[in-house]
Amino acid sequence: MRYIILIFLISFASCQKTDKKTTIENYNKKPLIAELEYKIESQLGEGAIWNYKTQEFYWIDIEGKLLHIYKPETKENRSFATPSRIGTVVPYTQNEAVVALEDGIYKLNINTGTESLLSDVESQMTENRFNDGKCDPLGNLWVGSMHLKQSKPNASLYKVNDQGEAIKMVDSVTISNGIVWTSNAKTMYYIDTPTSKIIAYDYDINTGTISNKRVVVEISIEDGYPDGMTIDSEDMLWVGLWNGNAIAHFNPKTGELISKIKVPAHNITACAFGGENLDILYITTARIDMTPDELDSLPLTGSVFKVIPGVKDVKASFFGSENN
Repeated sequence: MRYIILIFLISFASCQKTDKKTTIENYNKKPLIAELEYKIESQLGEGAIWNYKTQEFYWIDIEGKLLHIYKPETKENRSFATPSRIGTVVPYTQNEAVVALEDGIYKLNINTGTESLLSDVESQMTENRFNDGKCDPLGNLWVGSMHLKQSKPNASLYKVNDQGEAIKMVDSVTISNGIVWTSNAKTMYYIDTPTSKIIAYDYDINTGTISNKRVVVEISIEDGYPDGMTIDSEDMLWVGLWNGNAIAHFNPKTGELISKIKVPAHNITACAFGGENLDILYITTARIDMTPDELDSLPLTGSVFKVIPGVKDVKASFFGSENN
């Protein structure tokens, strides 16, 4: 009788293992693939963020020196030229957004396109420019710079409040990129692209400060380089992969790569959940650093894509202490 039970248990375990393997194989055969949302040949699309108040997708073309505001309902994409390369954008008021230009942080009127200086932090550091940034739950803009030659850790991550006061929060950065906060506002995740790592910090909402730096995700170079990032309502991370043709979905608690979303473009730069239910992932891409053959094989590169991955986001924080 004991032998019969043992044989049954071995057979059951074998079936369970086979079923799990089959499930993984089936998943790999049918990965999610993003579809075209808005066709455009942006040079370096970036800065994805959803304005839940107006139901619009804010994004930028860094090398094209353009701020874009896209309305999916009408497929209208309004564009505003900026005097220098634009590194990021966050919603502010009904009539203004906050943008990071090469020589500082500005308020930009989204009706007229005019700018007014908020902070001139790093204006004298001509070897750097501003790159990605987002607002913390208190409405401060955390915006990072990058070394233009991408070879030295001469850049930094700053916290800028609505009075234009800038405080350096992280130094020795090379290419400051994705930054997000968990739904309980206790953890901040951050990317310095060349490290191929996602870093976590404890975040203190009472003081707006960070501590306890640690690595939570390590990304293989074969998968691409981590770029812009967003976070869903389950506190899982979604990361654009430069040179990776995909969005990677990570569990920062375990470091596990949960899944990938294939994108018909080579350099995937940023993403943000949007739509009325915050369940549509909008994705930006870039045409720079691609060969003519690569551009021929991926002609939609530079466009905005979308996918519905089956999870939802939380509302993005806007700039300004009174907006959140």
